[in-house]
Amino acid sequence: MGAGGRMSVPSEGKKSKSDVLQRVPHSKPPFTVGEIKKAIPPHCFKRSVLHSFSYVVYDLTIAFLLYYAATNYFHLLPYNLSYIAWPLYWICQGCNLTGVWVIAHECGHHAFSDYQWLDDTVGLVLHSALLVPYFSWKYSHRRHHSNTGSMDRDEVFVPKVKSSISWFSTYLNNPPGRILILLVQLTLGWPLYLMFNVSGRPYDRFACHFDPNSPIYTDRERLQIFVSDAGIFAVLFGLYHLVAAKGLAWVVCVYGCPLLIVNGFLVLITYLQHTHPSLPHYDSSEWDWLRGALATVDRDYGILNKVFHNITDTHVAHHLFSTMPHYHAMEATKAIKPILGDYYQFDGTSIWKAMYREAKECVYVEPDEGDQNKGVFWYKNKLH
Repeated sequence: MGAGGRMSVPSEGKKSKSDVLQRVPHSKPPFTVGEIKKAIPPHCFKRSVLHSFSYVVYDLTIAFLLYYAATNYFHLLPYNLSYIAWPLYWICQGCNLTGVWVIAHECGHHAFSDYQWLDDTVGLVLHSALLVPYFSWKYSHRRHHSNTGSMDRDEVFVPKVKSSISWFSTYLNNPPGRILILLVQLTLGWPLYLMFNVSGRPYDRFACHFDPNSPIYTDRERLQIFVSDAGIFAVLFGLYHLVAAKGLAWVVCVYGCPLLIVNGFLVLITYLQHTHPSLPHYDSSEWDWLRGALATVDRDYGILNKVFHNITDTHVAHHLFSTMPHYHAMEATKAIKPILGDYYQFDGTSIWKAMYREAKECVYVEPDEGDQNKGVFWYKNKLH
């Protein structure tokens, strides 16, 4: 169940390691969005309630089986083996729940079904269960899709220009500093973004995803922010009673640690999709939607590509057609690669190596010296 529609992108045509770091074209593409869409089989845009729900059932079944095994059998293991069993549970459950997070993300894009009310209901339940404010993130994330690659209006992982980087960046521009940045980013990055808009675009006043009056939202959206907050409070209320009944350690082991892994993965996935030495960013003088949407990169997470419903290795197609169901994204990616040509970027570098390389190479952005395209910004790392 839940495996239909998946297929592997052929390995031929993959770039070498040196080609992967070569800058992608930043000029206006010789193709249009309509031409890209025509290359994709029409059935790829069709959403099926049954097909989409099969993934929900599949992921939640695995989540329950992992929970059942942990709570019914781990206490029977020899004491020393429990130190192995619990971390394995955290990793497996965290990866699986990241897949649940991705399905809720699909709901926010109206890619789950043809019914907006159903998408919002499923998304609200699944995201709230993972302490994500569904409508709050739905609207800010849609603005990210509308303004990807824009230095002025993108919503997340907006790179800084050299003159704006923090004073302590020089002291962290070394191996221990980069590892520290990555650790903080993967553990605290998600809650800091939701609460304080860290790594998001600047606003003229305090921006918070839990605040209905936040400048992130329009007046039409504010009521739904209350609904998101109510979903979070309901889950927190349930967790409070679980702690009272089972104890804090039980809740942390069963729910808290896997949730930390979910949060870490969603930050990592987003970071690596939009941070790469070959990708440009644009100011308002150069930016347009298509070039911005192409300023992203597909990555290879191995077996986790399947677990994460291919959000990792079909992100370019997702940015071009965000209402397309994930179970058609691999087929669509295969179809659009010949059209995109050099505008399509895939990096098969090991995720561990890519994390460190991007932290090292992508410190700030600025236009190339002497380049007439002053509105095109590239990642650089020279602080002196």
